[in-house]
Amino acid sequence: MDKKSETSSPADDRLVAISVWDLPSRLFHGLLVILVAVSFTTGTIGGNAMQYHVWSGFAILFLLVFRITWGFVGSRTSRFSNFVKGPAAVWRYANALVRGDSESYLGHNPLGGWSVLAMLLALLLQAATGLFANDDIITTGPLYPWVSKAASDWLTGVHRLNRYLVLVLAATHVSAVLFYLLVKRENLIMPMITGIKHRVGGEPAPPAAPTWLAAVVAAIVGFLLYFLVY
Repeated sequence: MDKKSETSSPADDRLVAISVWDLPSRLFHGLLVILVAVSFTTGTIGGNAMQYHVWSGFAILFLLVFRITWGFVGSRTSRFSNFVKGPAAVWRYANALVRGDSESYLGHNPLGGWSVLAMLLALLLQAATGLFANDDIITTGPLYPWVSKAASDWLTGVHRLNRYLVLVLAATHVSAVLFYLLVKRENLIMPMITGIKHRVGGEPAPPAAPTWLAAVVAAIVGFLLYFLVY
């Protein structure tokens, strides 16, 4: 998205409502938060709760594969090409943020874009290793038979350690959202719920990708993962 549509125009002081996040992206975000909380809770409890841990992990894997695919074919603000910027752009934005004169972006800013990418990759590693993990009692991942016990134990170790990285990234994400809300007076929470961001001037976002396309992507991803696991 060019800078003209990314940043507000000083010549236009009208407050306008702009559609930012499409429904599939908002559903992904909300469901992911819930499922990650369920996974951490059930994994901590252990025992009979591990069955729910396996189910929630598989659901998270489905969401992640869907979101990665949607990052290439979805609405413009949801595409990686729109918010994953190069080091120079990230450096410029970080410097401007420190000075207090950073630009306002319609979607993710350059720092936020890399934060999103890091979270997706960390969760993908967590879900993927969980497919092969075991708890040395009764619970095993659905792809446990594909590898040796030694390999499963190693992947289980990665699975257990990587959860701390996920926690750190989640805490960083929440802290950033609170920083923008309390310091920069920019609410990033409501647009992810309603899909709408109110901005002063600027051009509206391009039309969102059709919902039927998201349904097709979800169906294909669900079928492939089901075929892989079962």
